[in-house]
Amino acid sequence: MAFKLPHWLIPLTILLSLASLVLLVACICFFKIFYSVRRKPKHPEAYPIPEGKIYEPHREQITQWIKDIRTMAHTDVSVTSFDGLTLRGQYFEYEKGAPIEILLHGYRGTAERDLCGGVYRCFELGHSALIVDHRGSGNSEGRVITFGAKESRDCMTWIDFVLNNIDKDAKIIITGISMGAATVMVTASKELPINVVGVLADCGYTSTQDIIKKVMRDMKLPPNILYPFARLGAILFGGFDPDADSPVESMKKCSIPVIFFHGDVDDYVPCSMSEENYAACTSEHKRLVVISGAGHGLCFPVDQKTYIDELRDFFAPIA
Repeated sequence: MAFKLPHWLIPLTILLSLASLVLLVACICFFKIFYSVRRKPKHPEAYPIPEGKIYEPHREQITQWIKDIRTMAHTDVSVTSFDGLTLRGQYFEYEKGAPIEILLHGYRGTAERDLCGGVYRCFELGHSALIVDHRGSGNSEGRVITFGAKESRDCMTWIDFVLNNIDKDAKIIITGISMGAATVMVTASKELPINVVGVLADCGYTSTQDIIKKVMRDMKLPPNILYPFARLGAILFGGFDPDADSPVESMKKCSIPVIFFHGDVDDYVPCSMSEENYAACTSEHKRLVVISGAGHGLCFPVDQKTYIDELRDFFAPIA
């Protein structure tokens, strides 16, 4: 005699199967988007330039910048995050009393790879540079990338570190590229010490949802169907809500100076996103600089003179 499930058990089985499927898809999305795999130690002769043909014309220059900062005098520094992770960075001092930039790198990048040119740029402007590895990146601890949600709190920790360990009177500029730009924009909406005198946001996106959906569309995936699973995965397995804070909403609560940079041929984070962030920014002192011919993260390598000139003019009041 064939075994039959009780009638009441059939809908329960279906519901449990659907719930399991939802959790499975959410878990896959979490690991694909937010999870950071264990990182191998850096090889002393490796120069990890991003893949892609847009980077090839700048490979030699970026490699030289990496070589330069590896030999420059610096101090290895670290902080403990609000949730107990050790975050690491390197401090390059231009001179005592110089303005200090805290520089944050992009998604799945490292401080050395994404910010090596930033150290050179800082010195050209007479600024000291503190380049840091995000949680889950480079030499810092952690396994979850949160697109600025927790990284913005880490940025606050680095600000405190500068004031408590380097210069209590420092003029601080928080600087970021791509996800780092999103991070400093979210940070700018928080209650900051008066020492933080400005923000530099280079090729930042408007929100985590916007950029993930955009990448899904590029991959020919259905963003409106998949993004809710990605968000659920972040909440369940990453301990954060990617929709809780966004750069564009944070800019509506910003009162400190912000300068935005974006390349007009950026096909990863569209230039229109910086235009939206700029329009939303409520600071009385703001500027948007669009660099012709620059792809994602390449504004400075493509046009170093314009980049430095714009920054020198914009931040002249704090010099």
